[in-house]
Amino acid sequence: MRVLMVVLICVPLTLFGLAGDVQPGAVDAGPTAKEICVLLDKAAVYLKSQQGVDGSFSPKIAGPGISALVLAGLARNGMSPKDPLLEKTMQYLEKQIQKDGGVYNKFLANYTTSVAIMAFKEVNKDGKYDEVICKASAFVQGIQQEGDDTDAKTGGFGYDKKSRPDVSNTAFAVEALLAAGISKDDPAVKNALKFLSRCQNLAGEFNDQPFAKKASKDDEGGFTYHPFDIDKNQYKTAEGGLRSLGGMTYGGLKSFLHAGVSKEDPRVKAAIGWARQHYTLEENPGMGQAGLYYYYHTFAKAMHAWGEDPFVSADGKKHPWRRELFDALKKRQGADGSWRNDDKAFAENNAELSTAFALLALSYCEVGKK
Repeated sequence: MRVLMVVLICVPLTLFGLAGDVQPGAVDAGPTAKEICVLLDKAAVYLKSQQGVDGSFSPKIAGPGISALVLAGLARNGMSPKDPLLEKTMQYLEKQIQKDGGVYNKFLANYTTSVAIMAFKEVNKDGKYDEVICKASAFVQGIQQEGDDTDAKTGGFGYDKKSRPDVSNTAFAVEALLAAGISKDDPAVKNALKFLSRCQNLAGEFNDQPFAKKASKDDEGGFTYHPFDIDKNQYKTAEGGLRSLGGMTYGGLKSFLHAGVSKEDPRVKAAIGWARQHYTLEENPGMGQAGLYYYYHTFAKAMHAWGEDPFVSADGKKHPWRRELFDALKKRQGADGSWRNDDKAFAENNAELSTAFALLALSYCEVGKK
């Protein structure tokens, strides 16, 4: 089996440009192709052993969501869409496409459709999924919260049209819409950024929410999960503000950067300032081990979009973040090739979910990867 997987994974990595040594002069060389291939090989063996007869991964937990994340993670790391593992996953996802364009079954319609768009985009050879992606993006836009500028919910995305919006769902939606080809100037994107701005611990022009004025020095610039129900919010601080969270901060930051917000914009500068103060790959800042693999994948996307190699933390230390992220993933990979979080929060004790997030994070460890 191991030899088979080397053929499936390592050879396509060469074809996709992963297999060469880094170019001379690269500041953050990152891991070598051989190092990455060892992790991918083991992960592919594990995932193949866990795939359902119908091509799915843990459909009872998140419908087609985990399957889409697995597909995107493997495809980004170089596995061919013609590989049986991906083919079966693609066939399963195709069966989850609804008449309204969404990719879901019973719940989490925004989340599962957004990650499905990203997955289909990664395997969209010769325009096979152009129509699917177009209809799915229209579905996602239809879920966006509507209202006037005085309503903090306006522009945000929840799990569905009726759900309270949050940073995670909104960040997934923004990434999906941009992947689908929606303009950065489209009202859906602009309004989503307005919502995200109201989730940042940055009082002033972009955030009129009371919690932001009560942010501690430690929380300034970061993002919280959502800005509602302060007294009942699990992230309420002693000062009456809302705690900044690692996964949410990088999710908000990548959304700004992907959507073309300037690096000189005060929201971006504040988020980067928070990231410099809280740089770590040992935990999800503000949450400990909860949501660690989700954190890794938003960290990777945001760091890639920011483009600072190495990344300098507030103490002046230079971090080759690709290498450090790879090392963090390597030491946490199980003997069976999976990643699993001992903390049950956000279902990351499900190895298929954590492995999918880990693979997405790993795909950004390669220097030059788009």
